[in-house]
Amino acid sequence: DTSMKIRTQMEWTAISKQAIWTAIVREKIKNQRDNLFCFNLSEYQLLDKYLEELEFNDETNREGHAAKVYFNALFGKNFSRSDECAINAMLDYGYSIILSCVNREIVSNGYITQIGLFHDNMFNQFNLSCDIMEPFRAIIDRKVRQIMPEKFEKEEKAVILRLLNDEFIIDGKRQTLLNTIKIYVKSILCA
Repeated sequence: DTSMKIRTQMEWTAISKQAIWTAIVREKIKNQRDNLFCFNLSEYQLLDKYLEELEFNDETNREGHAAKVYFNALFGKNFSRSDECAINAMLDYGYSIILSCVNREIVSNGYITQIGLFHDNMFNQFNLSCDIMEPFRAIIDRKVRQIMPEKFEKEEKAVILRLLNDEFIIDGKRQTLLNTIKIYVKSILCA
């Protein structure tokens, strides 16, 4: 039924895509807030405020504002995601692993990765995956913050890969991160 699912995906309404995007942004900011709280960083309170201010389809870009506050709090005021450093290398590696897992789940459910909810770049073959993976970034962020790597080599890659077997609670059951991604993707695509 893949061709039917792709036709359905192409006909997703703007309103339904925006509603899902709003929920994704809410979860992403919640997870970022939880990371800041976990590390006793008071900026978590500002992310709480952004959650209260979040509008439909994130019209006021709370996601962007939260990201700036979040990364400055988590890695320091001088940190930039464009810097060439071990922290960014580890973040990028972790995000690419999550993206790959999300890609696999989207395709295995019969949908295509190119047609996104919010992301809509004609050169990005993973628009939908980039949308769906957003709440999972905080898992990578937390691990990188715990380690604060000075180098990014085999050992740091192994730390990220082991995250796939970490357990999370979904509907009262323990699930590995891989299964959590599977359940989450299905919940979005089959809603």
